[in-house]
Amino acid sequence: MTVSQSDKAARFRALHEGPGAFVIPNPWDAGSARVLATLGFPALATSSGACAGTLGRRDGAVTRAEALAHARAIVAATDLPVSADLEKGFGDAPAAAAETIRLAAEAGVVGASIEDATGDKDRPLYDIGQATERVAAAAQAARALSFPFTLTARAENFLRGKPSLDDTITRLQAFERAGADVLFAPGLPDLAAVRAVCAAVSKPVNFMVGIKGKSFTLAELEAVGVRRISLAASLYRMAMTGLLTAAREVKDTGTFGYLDHAMATPELNAFMEG
Repeated sequence: MTVSQSDKAARFRALHEGPGAFVIPNPWDAGSARVLATLGFPALATSSGACAGTLGRRDGAVTRAEALAHARAIVAATDLPVSADLEKGFGDAPAAAAETIRLAAEAGVVGASIEDATGDKDRPLYDIGQATERVAAAAQAARALSFPFTLTARAENFLRGKPSLDDTITRLQAFERAGADVLFAPGLPDLAAVRAVCAAVSKPVNFMVGIKGKSFTLAELEAVGVRRISLAASLYRMAMTGLLTAAREVKDTGTFGYLDHAMATPELNAFMEG
């Protein structure tokens, strides 16, 4: 029996209540979503970078319609709750962020993230006032829904050339007051910084695994207070690494040794419907 969106939303919200952390992996298509669901992960999230890659583009070059279509395909692939990476909400105005949340809910997701990165290299972050207004508008749109939509607010300092922990915390605290359900600062440099963020807010904190030297174990992240661990585009990048390694072997040596490490078709088919 198909699980209702309201039931998925309640399950997703409950995952954030602990007592420990949970991992929310990021598939890039329906097939990878089914593999991850079969392995037993409790929820899934989209990745803007992985979505862009499936379209042959770089991160940040996807339209709202394309991002929502990508989310819809992943929602349809399993009965798991899905949260969407919606970048800045596909517009600068608070109303744009709010409309993106409404449309995401129509696409079937039960959560989403909105970030404070502008996409403009000359002004990489919104000022804190505008950033907070955008989160507040997204939160208001989320609260107007008929189910408990989980809104994540992202402070992008450490990915956008402003690596200030104090400013990151100030922004996350403002986003919490504006109605965000989960706080997220990708790219934090060490566990001390992660601990400081978790201690500074009362809502659950998401940590992003995916940066070499700045990705820690589940046990370490739990110990400093993290409740949710996402994998960003790292699984997609790992899959593409396998593709590149195999293709280079064929192109450069004319051999097919990669087959010794590849799943057999029946094994792969076991993860898929039908």
